[in-house]
Amino acid sequence: MTIEQIIVIAVVQGITEFLPISSSGHLILVPNIMHWPDQGQFVDVMVHVGTLLAILIYFWRDVWRITLGAIELCKGNVTDDGRLAIYILLASIPAVAFGIFLKKFGFADLERNVAVVAWNTILYGILMLIADMVGPQDRTMAKMTLGSALVIGVAQALALIPGTSRSGVTMTAARFLGFNRPDAARFSFLLGIPAIAGAGVFTLGDAIASGEPITLDAFYCAVLTFFAGLAAIAFLMALIKRISFLPFVLYRMVLGGFLLVLVYT
Repeated sequence: MTIEQIIVIAVVQGITEFLPISSSGHLILVPNIMHWPDQGQFVDVMVHVGTLLAILIYFWRDVWRITLGAIELCKGNVTDDGRLAIYILLASIPAVAFGIFLKKFGFADLERNVAVVAWNTILYGILMLIADMVGPQDRTMAKMTLGSALVIGVAQALALIPGTSRSGVTMTAARFLGFNRPDAARFSFLLGIPAIAGAGVFTLGDAIASGEPITLDAFYCAVLTFFAGLAAIAFLMALIKRISFLPFVLYRMVLGGFLLVLVYT
């Protein structure tokens, strides 16, 4: 990999993993424009590591409280943080089950289907706009229930279909359930910890099975992805306190349209 490819892939992955604009759409668009070869599965593993570390560092207080709550659960003490740990764990199950289903029945290559990515980028952008505009939306994470967490978890499973955006679809589900924007994003990122870790483990298994070489390029990508992801989280959390999701929706429309041009021309 060239230094330009390392930088672009890391920055694009770090930013688009957290902004609700579809990372898979960008990871298809960039190589098409730049005429770059596939970066390899081990690079994919390391950018997952970078994004995971970004969440852990930015939300370290939440992660610490949830960890303590889980420890208290093991001692038989049920606290609010312990309940949140259970909610996140149970809400992660749909994505794991759906991921196994896709892999078992040969749908793992959907990400290379540009038409699927393009149409999902547009469709879920429209759903995001609707969710952001309708209904009461003042719930906080303190009012999270098991039912709400499972609904958001099912939405997260849909993100395994490329073009959906994991952060986008989970925040959309949370907005439909009445959560305010900052807490919808906060729960989305915390729910992403086991999801991103699991995706990294699955990809690592594929990389090892295929004899993928381990290179320093992958570690450079991880470091750059971490910093790009950290900046993206901070940017999103600051922005959604002031404005709606409309700019992200409009961006998705443009991206989806551009991908459709690639498909049909």
